[in-house]
Amino acid sequence: MVQAIQYKAYMCVICGWIYEEEKGLPEAGIEPGTHWDDIPEDFVCPECGATKEDFEMIEV
Repeated sequence: MVQAIQYKAYMCVICGWIYEEEKGLPEAGIEPGTHWDDIPEDFVCPECGATKEDFEMIEV
């Protein structure tokens, strides 16, 4: 039996923008399927410029 990959989503607590691991952020060079832990530490929210520390995991 094949185990499905579990993707998560993370929301910016400043503006509410959501990063979904399954979709990635191709326009910023982040391929679909990129896990949050694999995103560079200098990542900033594309909407408000908040840092990676300003995101929290959410249920989707």
